[in-house]
Amino acid sequence: MKHLSRSIGAGLAETPVAMPEEKLFELPEKVIQFGTGVLLRGLPDFLIDKANRQGVFNGRIVVVKSTDGGDIEAFNRQDGLYTVCVRGIEDGQTVDENVVCSAISRVLSAKSQWEEILKCAANPELQVVISNTTEVGIQLVPDDIRQSPPQSFPGKLLAFLYARFQAFKGDKSKGLVIVPTELIPDNGSKLEAILLELAHRNGLESEFMDWLEAANTCCNSLVDRIVPGRPDEATYRGITEQLGYEDDLLTMSEAFLLWAIQGDERVKSILSFHEVDKGIVIQPDINLFRELKLRLLNGTHTLSCGLAYLSGFETVRSAMENDTVGTFISNLMLADLLPGIPYPVDEKVAQRFGLQVMDRFRNPFMEHRWLAITMQYTAKMQMRNIPTLLHYYKRFNAVPECMALGFAAYLLFMKGTEQRGTTWYGQVNGGEYAIQDDKAGYFADLWATQEAEELVTTVLHNQSLWGHDLTQLPGFVKQVGDYLQKMLENGAYPTVAAYFNKTTLAK
Repeated sequence: MKHLSRSIGAGLAETPVAMPEEKLFELPEKVIQFGTGVLLRGLPDFLIDKANRQGVFNGRIVVVKSTDGGDIEAFNRQDGLYTVCVRGIEDGQTVDENVVCSAISRVLSAKSQWEEILKCAANPELQVVISNTTEVGIQLVPDDIRQSPPQSFPGKLLAFLYARFQAFKGDKSKGLVIVPTELIPDNGSKLEAILLELAHRNGLESEFMDWLEAANTCCNSLVDRIVPGRPDEATYRGITEQLGYEDDLLTMSEAFLLWAIQGDERVKSILSFHEVDKGIVIQPDINLFRELKLRLLNGTHTLSCGLAYLSGFETVRSAMENDTVGTFISNLMLADLLPGIPYPVDEKVAQRFGLQVMDRFRNPFMEHRWLAITMQYTAKMQMRNIPTLLHYYKRFNAVPECMALGFAAYLLFMKGTEQRGTTWYGQVNGGEYAIQDDKAGYFADLWATQEAEELVTTVLHNQSLWGHDLTQLPGFVKQVGDYLQKMLENGAYPTVAAYFNKTTLAK
């Protein structure tokens, strides 16, 4: 079977895949992108391809990869083409579509093709920078931008911007819109601060510093889409037979997508691809989207993972298919977490987002494992759920029942009974599981020396964990303690089942 390439497109007329028209390969390069990962391929690059197909934006992407080898060879072999297989549930309907994306024009190696990359800075058509270099990519490290190449991503980007400044003699109309997608808060603001500091450390002239600030815009952004990338071998083989070609870059993706970009009208006009998908939002304040994702999606995951796993469910989908645990997750999100969001939010907007999250949790094509979600459980609980818990109390001065139940399950999950090497293990249903949490030793010591009631008080009182004394929340210690005791006596699943047998919550 042949590999995907421009040459095989004509022979795939009957194949269930959207192939690109030839004219799309002639579009100018308007974007330089740092990173080749699956999130970039499945979200920004996918959306730019979608816009190009509709005659909007009309630009392709030069991709910078930090090293040689790897997927560079696959991109070269496949003429920059790759297939995105979108699978999921949207508004209750199954989504199953395949798209061959042609937005990427070429992939260059910073290690061996740095001079070629710098030549791109002189392209007058260039307008946009996109990046995803992992969370550690946006950090200030000592870097010399005159190296070939500089060591860090900010160093490489600064060198590129300096080359553009020189190529166009400081023309302010040649500045770029820079949109990092790394998953850290205020990613654009942090990147801009690092660029300015690096420029200062590298002794760059004041005229460039002025141009860097005045002509370029670093946008905070938030991306949200599950993009697992290449599927397991059996699934890959089935899709390959259906498509009629091999694709070493084949990328699986859920149907839902969100790309929220903080920007003004100028940013909107340059990022014109926002017109083709309601999932792209450009507005002056994107904190709403960050809060919705953090509190409703991530927060629900964190308060559900221990309970679901201890109840015998390995994956999110399997838990959602169970009436009892599925009802718990729904009520947790909509009855407890939604009204506790510590940010002004339109309730209809939040409910709509919550229903989309429920569709994502039920996605039959994605296997999201609860045990993976428990990694760094304590830190996630503090960041995602404690502000929601405090705001809920501020509004209602009452115990959020599902949050208390989820917190009790978290305490039980953290009961380490054996340590091997540096890892603590807990026990459930005759088996064991790894507790991947920096606080695992702390909890193991507590469980070895305290009864459940005392342990609950100790943990909730620990302000170094939560930033607050949670024993001051009326009724919370007692409710968490009661649920924990019932789980110790009866198990997690019978406890949540009994709760719903005698309690009716909002659906």
